[in-house]
Amino acid sequence: MDIVDKRNRLEEKIFSYRVFKDNKVFIFWYEKQVMILKGKESEKFLARVAKADEIESQLIMAKITGNFKRGNEKINKRR
Repeated sequence: MDIVDKRNRLEEKIFSYRVFKDNKVFIFWYEKQVMILKGKESEKFLARVAKADEIESQLIMAKITGNFKRGNEKINKRR
């Protein structure tokens, strides 16, 4: 785990998820929804997370969400 998470960000539990109707899985990053999984993707995710501990589940969610932040997000500046 040390090689994957050099800055120990996953220990902060930055990702979370909730399961809704029809096994839809909503993945959150700092309480902001970043992804929705449906169907086979959600079943596969839930099976993997059920076997994992907290840090491993954080890594699973980080890998699934991928590179969703690319640096082009609007910054809320007051002018």
